[in-house]
Amino acid sequence: QVQLVESGGELVQPGGSLRLSCAASGGTFSTYTMAWFRQAPGKERAFVAAINWSGREAYYGSSVEGRFTISRDNAKSTMYLQMNSLEPMDTAVYYCARQTRPFGGTRLGPNQYDTWGQGTQVTVSS
Repeated sequence: QVQLVESGGELVQPGGSLRLSCAASGGTFSTYTMAWFRQAPGKERAFVAAINWSGREAYYGSSVEGRFTISRDNAKSTMYLQMNSLEPMDTAVYYCARQTRPFGGTRLGPNQYDTWGQGTQVTVSS
């Protein structure tokens, strides 16, 4: 059974950058679409970005498009989220997730993801 572990979250000032990582182990990574979601205090979990199995297709939520970049390295079974121009509204716990079935699209809802990491905290504050 695949396990996902996020890392890279920390406190950063507005306008700053961070790169999150999601390392997969114990299962197949390279044939699955992966995604990042986030959950702010008192709010529902929200979609951030998804990347298809090959890395050639990415899809972003409207609030992060142009500021965040999702990528993956299948040889390392790792996915990344480069976050630039961070704003206080980006403060949240960030989760990575793997889709239920291989070779899925990037625009599927959260109920199509069945494997989740434990999350990493990102705080944007001066």
